[in-house]
Amino acid sequence: MPARHDQVTDPTLAAALLTARRGTAYFTRKLAELSDDDFTGPSLLPGWTRAHVIAHVGYNARALTRLLEWASTGVETPMYSTAEQRAWEIESGATLKPIALRHLIAHSTVHLNVEWRDLPEPAWQAQVRTAQGRIVPASETVWMRTREVWIHAIDLNNGGRFDDAPPGLIDSLISDVIAGWRRRGTLPDLVLAATDRTTPTPVGDGSQPITVSGTAPDLLRWATGRGRIGITTSAGSIPDPPAWL
Repeated sequence: MPARHDQVTDPTLAAALLTARRGTAYFTRKLAELSDDDFTGPSLLPGWTRAHVIAHVGYNARALTRLLEWASTGVETPMYSTAEQRAWEIESGATLKPIALRHLIAHSTVHLNVEWRDLPEPAWQAQVRTAQGRIVPASETVWMRTREVWIHAIDLNNGGRFDDAPPGLIDSLISDVIAGWRRRGTLPDLVLAATDRTTPTPVGDGSQPITVSGTAPDLLRWATGRGRIGITTSAGSIPDPPAWL
């Protein structure tokens, strides 16, 4: 039987799928490095153990799969049936045995990948609704998953680094954080000055900006609320970033 391949022909979308799959491989590798006893240890997210992060990533794949089924069939299939479902899945999932959580990641990842692979090309533009209520094309699921796996691999708190992500992805994630601030109405007045980039990024209205400096991975770590390592500012003290999701 011949191998089955993605039906996408758009090179930009094909490249995005590759980045998402590489992120999945990165998350899977960091997960494999954890012993079962490590699952109850703290993640980088306040109040969450590593098991919470693992459950979230697994159930997120299932939720995105539902959006792809919606795009494929035209039958509305929300990410979550209720507003409380996502939180319940994470909390209950965190109580599962490590082997069950490992299986959840493995099986949900394969299912999502198959849905991406088999989605007919026209269906990538089908409109679906995110858990936040945004109406987006089904192709947005690729970015949504990319963000989840790369960032939450670091949240496992066992050696993952923002520096491990491709430079282009780092830049896209920073842009995504800024867009999140704008949507929430919390856009700070900043200049993000990446020492490993040629052009600083202005944020806000520019009336009294604070310059926040560091490498692009350091800036992303700070902007997503995951630490201040490598960060300096023109204000002396380092401000806390606004929430972005």
